[in-house]
Amino acid sequence: MVSSAPFPPPPPRARVFLLHNPPPPIPSPRPTTMGSAASPLDAAPVVTPSAKAAAVTVAVAVTVTQEELKRVAAHRAVEMVESGMTLGLGTGSTAAHALDRLGELLRREELRGVAGVPTSLKTEAHAARAGIPMLQLGEAPGIHLSIDGADEVDPELNLVKGRGGSLLREKMIEGAGERFVVIVDESKLVPRLGCTGAIPVEVVPFGCLHTLGLIRKVFDGLPGFRARLRTVVPNPKASADDQEVPFVTDNGNYIVEMFFDDGIRGDLREISDRLLHITGVIEHGMFLGMATEVVVAKKDGTVVVLHKK
Repeated sequence: MVSSAPFPPPPPRARVFLLHNPPPPIPSPRPTTMGSAASPLDAAPVVTPSAKAAAVTVAVAVTVTQEELKRVAAHRAVEMVESGMTLGLGTGSTAAHALDRLGELLRREELRGVAGVPTSLKTEAHAARAGIPMLQLGEAPGIHLSIDGADEVDPELNLVKGRGGSLLREKMIEGAGERFVVIVDESKLVPRLGCTGAIPVEVVPFGCLHTLGLIRKVFDGLPGFRARLRTVVPNPKASADDQEVPFVTDNGNYIVEMFFDDGIRGDLREISDRLLHITGVIEHGMFLGMATEVVVAKKDGTVVVLHKK
């Protein structure tokens, strides 16, 4: 959908910005900033149209860490926030940068009257530290905008989310909003869902091994498919002989992890329906058709905004 190089211009409905040439505000006039933390990108010049060719060389030459790319994408998404909005607050390392930026803008009073609905207990604690007022789902008339990361994004902007275990609350909150902006670095772009790791499925603890068997039957005979119950060691500092126990979500449920050697092939919505019809399955981590925009920070020094078709 988008060219891998920042020039020539990308196809319609995608916008490319050099990181240090602030994008047009959407919709607020606040300028894009990179935050106060030092970054290799902070030395890059402001780019004028006549300096585009030189800017490409600069952007490629700069070494950018994955964490910096996450921060860039998060800050770009926060530029879409307006005063008075109710936000869905995502969970994970990329969403954490958005929380920090929102807190900063609230403290500076560049944003006012913003409240957030957290998608996990971890996000709730982080938002409280950042000074973001919070509401529970249903307490506000509606959610204007949700900002969250993703584990994978396919060419149709379908997502894999929830490898951290927060998929149910994420899907409930992000599905309730008017817009859902996803923030990623380009390593998350995949040709098919399930290419880079597990697709999680939240299940009730009762009869979880029976439910695991029913999930396996959905993909019976598919080469390279495997599924397992996610487990953790209660005390990682204890001896290696410690017994693993099931991972427990914020909702008190378990997670089944589905793995595919070459990603999921076939009709994703049909597969989704088959999984959700299993008694004992609560929700899965395929977010199909939910993202309205995806902000991608690229290694070449550009930010690309992909839009839902």
